[in-house]
Amino acid sequence: MTISIKSVPSVSVSYAGNGSSTKANEFGMRPMQERAFEKRGEQYLLIKSPPASGKSRALMFVALDKLTNQGLKQAIIVVPEKSIGSSFHDEPLSKHGFWADWHVEPKWNLCDAPGNDNGGKVGSVGAFLGSNDKVLVCTHATFRFAVDKFGIEAFDDRLIAVDEFHHVSANPENKLGLHLGDFIARDRVHIVAMTGSYFRGDAEAVLSPQDEGKFESVTYTYYEQLNGYEHLKQLDIGYFFYSDSYADDILKVLNPTEKTIIHIPNVNSRESTKDKIKEVEHIIETLGSWQGTDPATGFQLVAAPDGRVLRIADLVDDDPVKRDRVSAALKDYRQKNNRDHVDIIIALGMAKEGFDWIWCEHALTVGYRSSLTEIVQIIGRATRDAPGKTRARFSNLIAEPAAADDIVTEAVNDTLKAIAASLLMEQVLVPRFEFRPKNPQSGPVIGVEYGERGYETDKCNVGVHPNGTIQIEIKGLVMPKSEEAIRVCQEDLNEVIAAFVQDKTTIERGIFDPELVPEELTQQRMGKIIKDKFPHLAEEDQEAVRQHAVAALNFTQKAKEVASGGSLSEEGANTAFVDGVRKFAMDVRELDIDLIDRINPFGEAYSILAKTMSEDSLKQVAAAIAAKRTALTPAEAKELAVRAVRFKKERGRLPSISSADAWEKRMAEGAAAFVRFKDEGRYE
Repeated sequence: MTISIKSVPSVSVSYAGNGSSTKANEFGMRPMQERAFEKRGEQYLLIKSPPASGKSRALMFVALDKLTNQGLKQAIIVVPEKSIGSSFHDEPLSKHGFWADWHVEPKWNLCDAPGNDNGGKVGSVGAFLGSNDKVLVCTHATFRFAVDKFGIEAFDDRLIAVDEFHHVSANPENKLGLHLGDFIARDRVHIVAMTGSYFRGDAEAVLSPQDEGKFESVTYTYYEQLNGYEHLKQLDIGYFFYSDSYADDILKVLNPTEKTIIHIPNVNSRESTKDKIKEVEHIIETLGSWQGTDPATGFQLVAAPDGRVLRIADLVDDDPVKRDRVSAALKDYRQKNNRDHVDIIIALGMAKEGFDWIWCEHALTVGYRSSLTEIVQIIGRATRDAPGKTRARFSNLIAEPAAADDIVTEAVNDTLKAIAASLLMEQVLVPRFEFRPKNPQSGPVIGVEYGERGYETDKCNVGVHPNGTIQIEIKGLVMPKSEEAIRVCQEDLNEVIAAFVQDKTTIERGIFDPELVPEELTQQRMGKIIKDKFPHLAEEDQEAVRQHAVAALNFTQKAKEVASGGSLSEEGANTAFVDGVRKFAMDVRELDIDLIDRINPFGEAYSILAKTMSEDSLKQVAAAIAAKRTALTPAEAKELAVRAVRFKKERGRLPSISSADAWEKRMAEGAAAFVRFKDEGRYE
């Protein structure tokens, strides 16, 4: 007997669908491409833009200008895998208004050539460097081996363009990262780096802070991309709990009428039955009656109960001949605009990064994926714009922690990671924030729309820029001073938030500690994360970054509470998030940074879990986390003592141990513990 899946509607964002992101200018450039082309003169350029926003075409425009007008000899395009090399085939750009066409001699697109990355392809790179041809395309691996063989000097005065830049890492074991560091140190090449992930390198930094500071960033957000689509107007992201085998309950979340990519779990995960072939067979049997295999494509033909014949592409089959035939059929460019070509794709390690199927409406992933980058890439499979496609969704199917589960720790960790991923994707999908301090000198900004009442001098105002960025005034807000701190507050708040919500202690306490004082997370934990991540920033800049990150996370949560209440018309749905921000700002007595610090960023996540996870499972998770709770550590006491000193500077007195304010009392306890630990010699 199956148990109903518990649905967690964690993220649902509606968009205006005004078509702006698909409209081209007189040179054939879409908005993101035009934004990148404006920065074409930069030696080091980092393009952060969602899947399907046109990064490949943007690079073509920039590379042609560098080759024609900036004196570079050649351009080398480096992609993570061979299949992505097809994105850089010839393009008649002049047909759409540009002054040149993109051309790659067939012999120099090494992604199309047979052989290994460390074989003849390395020799081909050497031959290209000595030729008069202009463009070469190869994989990350081929490029790494070529640099090892020929040295970085051989690439002087050339453009190195790295696609899917999140594969790079500053870790000494990451060869591509080391090579890029060497190229930057020599300073004789131009580099264009492109990524569709907003969490570069996940836990590992992509570049050292010193190297990253040399890059000029072009950021095109998910919100700008989706808001400017012509057809797609809503994106839903949710995680779903199930009991027993996922294959038994998959139809509770899979709608066979939606074009779907199913990513089954890795065989080493707890969601896997350890027999991937039988899992695929079971899914197919659940969908209907098998009718055979299409001889042309290799797709499985399945008669659904409603009479339709589903065309299912199986990319899990271990037979390479069968799998390659199916893969080739999916890549057939003649079928790109044929919605009926395939209905469902079942994959394990394929159909992710670089896979282009515009009709995909549902990306269904079984088992938690530990990499945020992988989650972003999978979601990107469903966020293409296509006629008749008004809604897309990503669902993460996760085994529910059970009281009898002997691996409950792993189950709990997966649940918390799924919640963290949901919170992070929510930050990516909503408009960007611009925070400003509210003071007597504050005034309206030209071009910003402040709502029906206009700008009000005696209140903290919420306005919207033409590009959708939400401007919010906050009393007591510390602004960044240094260039790097300004860059972090403008460009990288999501990466700061990623580190915060992925911190196990933070998310465990935020969701399951009933005695939590929110400032322990928003000030103490976030403060420590900022110091660890940006130790070279001045203390005031660290505090500015902390405040901006906490404000971005908590405003998103508060706006979601308002936006999710009640039913809205389509027009209302498109403005619901901004309306939620405005309502929260109006409802509070005084919008200052202290109030924002007093919000638990995980409060909404717990309320959703409490409604949807079974009571026994929820108790099991809470008990497992409570058992790990420990007393104050010396490091935590030191951080609280620092906060206590800051409190004294601001208030003229030390925090009181008997204060009615929970956070003041906690700082006093920490300061006392710090003195005790110091007397005991616990600090070096």
